[in-house]
Amino acid sequence: MAPTSRPFVVDPALTAIAIAYNNPAQSMIADRVLPRQPVGQETFKWTEYPLVEGFTVPDTRVGRRGQVNQVVFNGEERESAVEDFGLDAPVVMSDINAAAAARAAKRSTYDPEGHAAEAMTRLVELDREIRVAGVVQNPANYAADRKVALAGNEQLSDFVNSDPYGVLDEAIDGLLVYRANTLVMGQPVWAKIKRHPRLIKAVKGGLSDEGAITKQQLADLLEIREVIVGESFVNTARPGQVAALNRVWGNFIAALYIDPAARPEGEMTWGITATFGTRISGRIEDPNIGLEGGFRIRSGERVKELIVAKDLGYLIQNPIAA
Repeated sequence: MAPTSRPFVVDPALTAIAIAYNNPAQSMIADRVLPRQPVGQETFKWTEYPLVEGFTVPDTRVGRRGQVNQVVFNGEERESAVEDFGLDAPVVMSDINAAAAARAAKRSTYDPEGHAAEAMTRLVELDREIRVAGVVQNPANYAADRKVALAGNEQLSDFVNSDPYGVLDEAIDGLLVYRANTLVMGQPVWAKIKRHPRLIKAVKGGLSDEGAITKQQLADLLEIREVIVGESFVNTARPGQVAALNRVWGNFIAALYIDPAARPEGEMTWGITATFGTRISGRIEDPNIGLEGGFRIRSGERVKELIVAKDLGYLIQNPIAA
């Protein structure tokens, strides 16, 4: 006989914590780079259309007794599936009871189960940030003629010889049909670019080359929607070793056409994140935790990062000297 219930019980209160949790917008950028779009089931289909179809014009002239010309749009249907990402955290019953007593006595607001849900959501979100950063920085996710590696005095850290406006403008205009509307880069790259004298002069009308420009000023100068900068860190040391914090977003600039409303069915955008349901959190009873037993709190989500149009991105590798 099939079991009547699952051991994992979704808790609305813990799920609300998982859904509500957000890192600072300037720190975590995965959802802005690969926007989330809902899918109706765990396995889903999406369609990849050749971009040129919408811009190849057939003969539209119709004779008085002739037939109207027909066009056939041939999309390539692909199948994919969301993946499960989640973590467990053990919470002993004695901690749950002690925290409940403290809250009842108005001595504390601490909830160990809620804290565990929030902490795990933070880690699941950081894991997604690392995945998306890997996708964006992977040259394989761009068409062969839409990537470049800078070297020597071409690099934008060379304030004397490099041409930042020319490099960025060429990348933005270098997509097929569409023009990039977003620049994505890591904080170390932005720290150099924002102080480039040529960009400062361009923004300030040649009045000064000192100081720095803002992300919005660069976006306005390049006539794009926004400049997104990733600031997050990850500890790459093994458990028990001294922490080694490294940047998630490295030495690159990506010029992307991003449509936050694009659906998996074939609307044009560089990439999306297919999302099934919302983040969830709940508990599983575990009698083997501590003397009195306890619960394993679980938090996670079901997502799949997809690149749907490689031609709508342009990758600049090594834009600054290491």
